[in-house]
Amino acid sequence: MKVYFLGIAGAGMSALASLMASEGHQVLGSDGDVYPPVSTYLERLGIPFFRGFEASHVPDDLDLAIVGSSAALDLEHNPELAALAAKGVRRQSFAEHLGEYSATRETCVVAGSFGKSTLTAMLAVMMRAAGRDPGYFIGAVPLDLPTTGHAGADPELLLEGDEYVVDAKNRRSKFLLYHPRLLLLSSLVHDHLNVFPTMASYEAPFAELIARLPADALVVASRDHEPIRRLAAGRPVTWYGLGEGPGYSATDVEIGEITRFALRTPAGRTWPLETELLGLHNIENIVGASALLLEWGVLRPDQLAAGVRAFRGVARRLDKKTRASAVPAYEGFGSSYEKARSAIEAIALHFPHRRLVVVFEPHTFSWRSEAALSWYDTVFEGVAEVLVLPPPAHGAITHRQLSLAEIVARVGAAGVAANAAASADAAMAELERRLQGDEVVLLLSSGPLYGLVERVPAWLETKFGRSGR
Repeated sequence: MKVYFLGIAGAGMSALASLMASEGHQVLGSDGDVYPPVSTYLERLGIPFFRGFEASHVPDDLDLAIVGSSAALDLEHNPELAALAAKGVRRQSFAEHLGEYSATRETCVVAGSFGKSTLTAMLAVMMRAAGRDPGYFIGAVPLDLPTTGHAGADPELLLEGDEYVVDAKNRRSKFLLYHPRLLLLSSLVHDHLNVFPTMASYEAPFAELIARLPADALVVASRDHEPIRRLAAGRPVTWYGLGEGPGYSATDVEIGEITRFALRTPAGRTWPLETELLGLHNIENIVGASALLLEWGVLRPDQLAAGVRAFRGVARRLDKKTRASAVPAYEGFGSSYEKARSAIEAIALHFPHRRLVVVFEPHTFSWRSEAALSWYDTVFEGVAEVLVLPPPAHGAITHRQLSLAEIVARVGAAGVAANAAASADAAMAELERRLQGDEVVLLLSSGPLYGLVERVPAWLETKFGRSGR
């Protein structure tokens, strides 16, 4: 098929584009603009794309168009969407296409409020390390896989299942369009407040996802989340967690540059594992992924260690951004309270004697909404200083948006030293004044962080590089 991706620079869109390209389809597309790393990713795969939307971009011989969910992609404002409609090209969202695609595979959906990208990538890396070739779709950039989407030669398909809605017109959660025979459920806490204003509304699609599973489906779930236990009541579940409890657990944990622990199976057998990933939450992720693969029967226990050791993580999920600096910097994906806390707790666990400085951008609607103001009372516990960048303006009219001053004041009232940085230059100046050499820096956002993900590590390497000290 010849397939056109309108809005190709999105994480899900580019992942599906690479998956379809791996099947031999002719893939091309466009977006309002395409920046690295997506632009270099598409170029590496040989997928052509246009910057900007023009009706002339749309070929006449298309078999299918995958249309992104951006607000700009409507008939009134987007000439390419109008051209597709005029040509009579069949159009789908990426979730609709994955729904059709997953019906023909042995599909495992990885769902939850957090951990989805990491777990899906981890499963793929562990299976590939054991000689298997599963299909996968990941809404982030794994450090150990060549692409974010891959068809695979084996029947297994690993899908990151997002609870966010398909688009402005289709308000169903994306994962409800898929056809899983296996479900890995990592967590369930209130998120995406702009779409799910109450916990009950947030739980509803997860309840439907569980209810729609085949009777013989394999369900592997974290036992530490009460809503999961409640929603899954009445059906067989393989549980997992960190400490003692039913199902799979981690024991004898030794935190270090290389963290070592033992995976305990429900039968009481233990298998030694080690990882360079930071944080207890990543040990729990490894336990969950191992539980799924063993219960699925696609890996043996003795095959786990190589894949766990090989997995370095996913970009923006606590990947280290410095190499020679005596002040290390890590990037964390802080789209929600729980994700931010996981990143902060992981850094504090591995660097207990360093001052933690966080550079934070309140990028998602949740962080910018007055409804989530209380998050700032505890999210930065254990942090020495926080530099807060201005919240973005896009979508501000959809909620009562917090100002930069309100956020800084709330963090300060919680007893954490907080300073406003009105621009990237202001943030750099603050870091220049404040860093003494005994800190660790966490760059925390789900957005571009005003370019500081590139600027701060480069400056740290110059300022605190070990070769020059």
